[in-house]
Amino acid sequence: MSATEIDYYELLEVERGADDKTIKSSYRRLAMRYHPDKNPGCGDSEARFKQISEAYDCLKDPQKRAAYDRYGHAAFQQGMGGGGHPGGAEFGDIGDIFESIFGSAFGGGGRQQARRGADLRYDMEVSLDEAFHGKQTEITIEVSQSCEPCNGSGAEPGTGKRGCNMCGGHGKVRAQQGFFVVERTCPTCHGRGEVIEKPCRSCGGEGRVDKPQALQVEIPPGVDSGTRIRLSGKGEAGPFGAPPGDLYIFLHVKRHKVFERDGTTLITRVPITFTTAALGGSIEIPGMDGENLSIDIPAGIQSGKQLRKRGAGMPVLQGRGRGDLVIEISVETPTKLSARQKELIRELQATETGDECPQSKGFFDRIKEAWSDLTE
Repeated sequence: MSATEIDYYELLEVERGADDKTIKSSYRRLAMRYHPDKNPGCGDSEARFKQISEAYDCLKDPQKRAAYDRYGHAAFQQGMGGGGHPGGAEFGDIGDIFESIFGSAFGGGGRQQARRGADLRYDMEVSLDEAFHGKQTEITIEVSQSCEPCNGSGAEPGTGKRGCNMCGGHGKVRAQQGFFVVERTCPTCHGRGEVIEKPCRSCGGEGRVDKPQALQVEIPPGVDSGTRIRLSGKGEAGPFGAPPGDLYIFLHVKRHKVFERDGTTLITRVPITFTTAALGGSIEIPGMDGENLSIDIPAGIQSGKQLRKRGAGMPVLQGRGRGDLVIEISVETPTKLSARQKELIRELQATETGDECPQSKGFFDRIKEAWSDLTE
């Protein structure tokens, strides 16, 4: 087997019994990897892209795949199986017969449309405040755009295109494979049915050039890390005037100094004095909308207890309302006390009976029970 006759299944990295969905998925993945636009100037990538495209063109068609599974590459070599057709039908007659029966599988379809431009990805980092309020910003990207001098045609202004001599302007060539007639994309015009007489000097005949493009991006309130914004038609220009691809902006929200986020819920940890924890009270914390939020602290609250403020969280993306704000309490023990404060605390300690702190009492009761079991 020659270098150009690598097994089609190996080229597409699938098993011989793979279904159509698996073959299509693998082709798309490999086409993205080896696409000439993704590997400019790399001859090996361009050659591999052509090979996998040829392999997919065969395996996606049930009749072609059946012929390939039976005869391999020999199924697509001119004159395989000898012969012709009983009754002396000519090549064109056979093609017409199969075109009338199978349509584009063996004869129809005409020239290929120029492929759409590639989609692009842009990663953007925003603050939690920007994610809360939303914002409009501008980005500048280097992207292939339609060549202005030739208007994306690839032909030098004042010149034109002519029909391809290889395929007669059809974009495809036929080959007789015994009783069958197989169609393949024309290798000269690559399916366009026409060739450029004189390539444009600005774009080298590609119909597109790389240049910076400034774009306005609207970031809606409520976005989160992983949110994707699609700018239709702002990707790479398609070759030879084909439609452009899309630009996808992937957002990443930076960590905030005060708030953590879980979907539309905001979480913050607030330290309070042990007197406030014991007696209760209220505290104020700033919300993401700039308003101060009053939080009521119930008497006897413990560290780790969570309080919830309804509707004070993040906006619902593309929806109504807001999530909640969760305040996790941390009771702080004082580290610097005056003599008077120490005296007051000793007075408080002297009045303790053990019932004031049920969790502590329950814990030490369990310790005593466990110790008694060990000593019995």
